[in-house]
Amino acid sequence: MMIGSLSRDQQEFVEAMEARGWAVTLAHDLTMAKSLVEEASHDVGISCLHDQDATDTSALEKIIVNSYMEWIALIEEGELEDPAFCHILSSLFMAYQAEPIAIEQIDCLLKHALAMKRLRSDDASQRKATSEVEFEMVGTVPAMKKVFETIRRVAAVDAPVFISGESGTGKELAARAIHERSQRATSPFVAVNCGALPTNLIQSELFGHEKGAFTGASQKKVGQIEAASGGTLFLDEIGDLPFDLQVNLLRFLEERTIQRIGALDEIHVDVRILTATHVDLEKAVKEGRFREDLYHRLNVLQVEMPPLRERQGDIEILAKFFFSKFESEKSMKVRGFSQEALALMQQYHWPGNIRELINRVRRAMVMCDQRLIKPADLGLERRMTNRHIITLEEARNSAEQEALISALSRNKHKVKKAADELGVSRVTLYRLMEKHELARKGESPVLLTTA
Repeated sequence: MMIGSLSRDQQEFVEAMEARGWAVTLAHDLTMAKSLVEEASHDVGISCLHDQDATDTSALEKIIVNSYMEWIALIEEGELEDPAFCHILSSLFMAYQAEPIAIEQIDCLLKHALAMKRLRSDDASQRKATSEVEFEMVGTVPAMKKVFETIRRVAAVDAPVFISGESGTGKELAARAIHERSQRATSPFVAVNCGALPTNLIQSELFGHEKGAFTGASQKKVGQIEAASGGTLFLDEIGDLPFDLQVNLLRFLEERTIQRIGALDEIHVDVRILTATHVDLEKAVKEGRFREDLYHRLNVLQVEMPPLRERQGDIEILAKFFFSKFESEKSMKVRGFSQEALALMQQYHWPGNIRELINRVRRAMVMCDQRLIKPADLGLERRMTNRHIITLEEARNSAEQEALISALSRNKHKVKKAADELGVSRVTLYRLMEKHELARKGESPVLLTTA
């Protein structure tokens, strides 16, 4: 696609490009270009808007950034003396050609641009094929495969589920996935962070109150348990629930009724309870900080979320997933991650888990002033990656697993082709797949998929 009013020479250029097999769509102005980009897919764009025509640079930037195309600019030699123009040129375009137009040069640039467009499209399709997304839960490693299998199983029944894991591992996302895959999916999902509520308000927040029940109760309030009726109630950081209120929650679990503060009547509520905490509840029970009977009521089924440091094979996939998710926030010129950045991310210990990864990626996308995000943009230095010492055997297993996943992905999970690429027999590859708990041909590496 070309944007701009063409001179006679440029019209001859269009005819010459069409003679070389290029299908050219012409947009005379930015409004027309925006419509064409939205209505149909194009591989490569050429801008021949000069200073006197490009009255709205921001509109051109939006068209280019949102087009998922590779762009080339046709410019006049004198425009390179303008620093502002050069900044736009370097940020938005893959290449430029100064007039007079050289057909052979433009044809070569277009072929390179088309190859890059297809390469990025193939890369995006490959990442989509090798990982499924369920409420931003992305993963291909055996640890996440186990999580997805467990979520699918526990979602099929209505018993309480206890989700454990370090802070930032995605416990609420797991709870939402369980809800969405359950028979209660069309009913409310209500999440309450027990650790974030003031002690004197927790009972009112969970059970509700009647008007005039206490000073400041100017109207009736429906509690979160009642609000989730028919659906799912997720109690996050349940380990922070005060000991005296644990009795009230236990009573609800046993009788399925609640009583608002200040009310005389009991209300029957049908709700499924999911809980989570980073606290060791077994230790809290032994220390007398958590009721043992409540613990057994809540801990019927379990889902354990692995820390990110045990998911090295997913780090690149996750980083690219969140890069795409927050693409609208990034600097114009940023296109992805450098290989050094990806390598250091896989070596880093990630004490903050997924939450920390998201924060570092979003910050880097805003602060980076180059095409590729470097370790410094992520706030990662080599000395930071040495905190987690692994054995040689662990390093071997990790490298072996990563090589298997990559080879299977590139060959669309065809074992024969992957084995040939790795230089091993099919029998050996099957044995290695069994060792690392990877899916065989015809199976998905991730079992939690949307309905």
